[in-house]
Amino acid sequence: MATKFFSERNIEFLLHEVFDAESLTQHEYYQEHNRKMFDMVIKEASKLARDLLYPIFEEMDRNQPELVEGQIKVHPAVKTILHEFGRGGWIASRAAFEKDGEQLPHLVADICDFIFQAANYSAATYAGLTSGASHLIESFADTQLYDTYVPKMRAGKWQGTMALTEPEAGSSLTDIATLAKPGDQDYYLIKGQKIFISAGDHDCTDNIVHLMLAKIIGAPAGAKGISLFIVPKKRMAENGKLVDNDVVTSGIYHKLGYRGCPIAQLSLGDKNDCRGWLVGKPHNGLKYMFQMMNEARVGVGLGATAMATAAYYTALEYTKTRCQGRKISQKDPAQPQIPIIEHADVKRMLLFQRAVAEGSLSLILQCSKYVDLVKILPDEKKEKYYLLLELLTPIAKSYPSEMGIQAISQGLQCLGGSGYCDDYALEQYYRDCRIHPIHEGTTAIQGMDLLGRKVVMQNGKAIKLYAGELQKCIEAAKKCPELEKSANQLSEALTTLQKVTHHLFEIAQTKGPEYFLADATLYLEFFGIIAIAWQWLVQGITAQKALNGNEKNVDRIFYKGKLFTLKYFYGYELPKILGLAKRLMESDGLTVEMTTELF
Repeated sequence: MATKFFSERNIEFLLHEVFDAESLTQHEYYQEHNRKMFDMVIKEASKLARDLLYPIFEEMDRNQPELVEGQIKVHPAVKTILHEFGRGGWIASRAAFEKDGEQLPHLVADICDFIFQAANYSAATYAGLTSGASHLIESFADTQLYDTYVPKMRAGKWQGTMALTEPEAGSSLTDIATLAKPGDQDYYLIKGQKIFISAGDHDCTDNIVHLMLAKIIGAPAGAKGISLFIVPKKRMAENGKLVDNDVVTSGIYHKLGYRGCPIAQLSLGDKNDCRGWLVGKPHNGLKYMFQMMNEARVGVGLGATAMATAAYYTALEYTKTRCQGRKISQKDPAQPQIPIIEHADVKRMLLFQRAVAEGSLSLILQCSKYVDLVKILPDEKKEKYYLLLELLTPIAKSYPSEMGIQAISQGLQCLGGSGYCDDYALEQYYRDCRIHPIHEGTTAIQGMDLLGRKVVMQNGKAIKLYAGELQKCIEAAKKCPELEKSANQLSEALTTLQKVTHHLFEIAQTKGPEYFLADATLYLEFFGIIAIAWQWLVQGITAQKALNGNEKNVDRIFYKGKLFTLKYFYGYELPKILGLAKRLMESDGLTVEMTTELF
């Protein structure tokens, strides 16, 4: 395994120099924190990742969970991990002090999650799911339900999950068939099946708490009839002991990657005794669940970024030590071979990986800061950041997910035949990362969400605000002569984005929604490249200003590396929008008009 799976210097750069995390402490909600405390938290997260998560990264993959006599058995270290995450306050890192949380800014907490996921994505998922589920209960459930479940979940004693998917209703949540019948007390009787439930069962906690979507009998049809329930694997009896709640693990999925965390199939109410407790109001379940789902979507992007980052450092380490061939200008076979990092094409592959990984992390942390600003600003000031966050969430989920696979593939390519073997971690990163374009809403769903909902929301207000953010970045970059070319390139890209978006709106008006959304996935890719270009220019402004300030030599190397990666992205990746724009400016509706019998 590699000796490095993330860059402490890059985290310091993004957290303090680019996004100025300490500025958040000027607001009352975060005033108990300071830069020293943020650095201490990140140091502790790094230690936990190195000591507890990273050593079992490969082991969890090769000894994957198994369903044995009705219960899923996972790596025994999961129990220790959840205990340590609970004891250290990591599951409750974002929760308020009065809820026994650490009240960390999302900007800092998300960096900690990035470190955990870079070390071992499967291991980090258990605590991440529990954190999201406990926050959902805190946000919408009554005090009794909160007191029953959240303290044990945040202590790492009980696992939390998100149970949405069903055999006949995958991404189409409107069609879920799990039913809830009012019981004779304060509970409902739940009956149905759920599939693809991450951490849906395992033997390293005392209980599994499912946040589950179901329809109350007699509810309105479609999404308007969906409610949210807490459905534990074991419920509390009158004597205070846990008893079975008629939740049966009926199957386990053996996967391509991400093997350390089980994916379960659940059967509910086979004995007509599965009890669920309503969260919030009836028929509001989808609205509530979208809080956790949106958090999870950004979290998926963060996980993909973390994997791509760890894979990049594995490839970088290999290319520095693996000697093969000579420079093209050297013809003497008696000369020693050179490290392959000296070859131009290997540098290209490494630059691609770095551009994707560090550009994606910057975008996600931009979103993290928006989350914090929405939390701490008065109502009249927070709408801007709420709309920007809504607009960028499908990008933050999908760009790292799709491009992370390509980045890891290039890392594997750097190792040649060795990358295809399990002697190195690249093949596992490649397998693990393939889940990200699928779970928490496929790439196609993100495309339709971006174009069909987010771009048009409030008469296009979000995308106008976004254009304003890019324009501010462009103007700031133009003040640095070294960045003027990149600023002009981003300005041209923004103009192209506006032109393509306007054209698609015209298609919606003249040909209807099916033609409008037919190439939404391409629009998502197009939009994503521009968003990452924006983030690279944001980083470039900070790096160039630091260089102009005559920083010490070791930092000059770091900043110059940033600026070379910026030039790579603008020279190699940003031009790809031209081909996408050309396709998006067509109006032929090719995929709509292609009939099934022609396949």
